Amino acid sequence: MNLDDTIVAIATPPGRGGIGVVRLAGPEARAIAQPMLRLKHPLEPNRAVFGELIDPCGAAAPADLKGRGFSHADTAMNEGGASAPAARIDEVVVTYFAKPHSYTTDDIVEISAHGSPVVLRHIVELSLARGARLAEPGEFTMRAFLNGRLDLTQAEAVRDLIDSQTLFQAKVAAQQLEGALSHRLKPIKQKLVDLIALLEAGIDFAEDDVSVAPDATILDHIAQVKTPLQQLAATFNYGKIVHEGLTLAIVGRPNVGKSSLFNRLVERERAIVTAHPGTTRDLVSETVAIGGIPVELVDTAGIRRALDEAESIGIRKSMEALADADLVLVVIDKTQSLTEEDQELLRQVEGRPAIVVENKSDLLGSCGDGAPPRPSDAHVGTDAFVRPAERSEAMKTPPIIPTSALTGEGIPALRAAILKHVAGDSAPQVESGFLTSVRHQKLVNDALTALAAAVNAVANRVPHEMLLLDLYAALRPLDEITGVTTTDDILNLIFGTFCIGK
Repeated sequence: MNLDDTIVAIATPPGRGGIGVVRLAGPEARAIAQPMLRLKHPLEPNRAVFGELIDPCGAAAPADLKGRGFSHADTAMNEGGASAPAARIDEVVVTYFAKPHSYTTDDIVEISAHGSPVVLRHIVELSLARGARLAEPGEFTMRAFLNGRLDLTQAEAVRDLIDSQTLFQAKVAAQQLEGALSHRLKPIKQKLVDLIALLEAGIDFAEDDVSVAPDATILDHIAQVKTPLQQLAATFNYGKIVHEGLTLAIVGRPNVGKSSLFNRLVERERAIVTAHPGTTRDLVSETVAIGGIPVELVDTAGIRRALDEAESIGIRKSMEALADADLVLVVIDKTQSLTEEDQELLRQVEGRPAIVVENKSDLLGSCGDGAPPRPSDAHVGTDAFVRPAERSEAMKTPPIIPTSALTGEGIPALRAAILKHVAGDSAPQVESGFLTSVRHQKLVNDALTALAAAVNAVANRVPHEMLLLDLYAALRPLDEITGVTTTDDILNLIFGTFCIGK
């Protein structure tokens, strides 16, 4: 990839729209754009200028352009050989960003025209004819990274911001774009580099009275790096869900109100609801935002002994959805005693993230004292939902949320329970930076593995030259997240920190 090329591309999505933007970036961006533009004012950095897109090849001119107040009148030869104003194609707004104060640190010209694919493509073709090169996918952001405008976490955040499905996802991506993760990693990396510099100095400059670090000091330094890295690694479960969303399967036996609950969470009549059991035969899915997290809700067929082949296929798909889901809502009828199907479903979700939804709570008032006895009335969340032979103190019983899909009672509490599953008792602060990428998580874990090896090396009194190999192995993954630590960085720290040679 030649960074000296001037590149061009349409910066807005394919299709027709009110506005379309063509972006030129590179040393010749301004020179390439000028001949196709007739502007009211000369281009100035960080200023939008109104003008016209013209045909520099001299197509027939429209009506007289006098009195429009343009700074100059580009002309071309008409069919008779006489001078004529260049033909106007569109009205445009042109913005010029002078290097290095631009997205890529190059000169950038952005031409905002009406969003006609023909017009935008013509601007690109005129730019190519003047010597520009068509940009590769992601090349503008690649240049921003290669030119030091963005680090890797910020470059990845650009993609995440574009792909955001909810406002919360966009906020998280914007925080990452501002360098939230880099800022969190920076002091951790610095402590690791400090330790490396300390050991390097002790090895290479012992004759200059630089003492060799004792084991306790080394272990303390490693702990100062390891502890915050472990805390960062722990944010991945939350960050992954924020980034990718989660799948929530609504399961239960027929006629307990699964589809009604699904519609209530979706906030529209998406699934068919009838009083006849077994209406839902296939999976119905919809993605909604709950607390800013994209949640794919999957309504499933009622689970019971199938009455026909179609229902049997639907039930099999329900069990597959249950197995694949990140979170399961087990819906039971609060007005009835637990059936064998209910008990079997509850056994199947043991040890998995699940919420028990006691639906039709609005009907209890009409039942009065004649309501069927509920195991949860006497002993909520224990014997009713866990087999005694398999119960242990460490096993967490799923939360139980009474709801009415008909009236909406309990739905806010159910949403809150879903969010608590996503975030835990205390969600990481967006501003603190957290892991949303599998790549980042793997690299942080690689660094922690290398640090664990370094601790073992200290315990086994391995020479510092060998210990440094583990410390450099811990530094490299962090460099792959934020950028490379060079040998010069370490040498500068050594000479700047220790009085060597005086």
